[in-house]
Amino acid sequence: MIKLTRTSGKEFVLNADLIVEVQETPDTVITLTNGKKLLVKDTADDIINKVVNFRQEIMAGISRTGERS
Repeated sequence: MIKLTRTSGKEFVLNADLIVEVQETPDTVITLTNGKKLLVKDTADDIINKVVNFRQEIMAGISRTGERS
């Protein structure tokens, strides 16, 4: 899950696994697996960094416990 900010300024949390595509047009538009599009203040680079950090945290947890799901 990653925290993002809508263009209205309201924060929300998004399941990063639902992201199909991120475009800057110049606003940032996130396309989800269900076809829904979200308009956010975060840049594409910010979103990429948040997703990478989220996945690194998951992998670090797996390596600490030695377990895989």
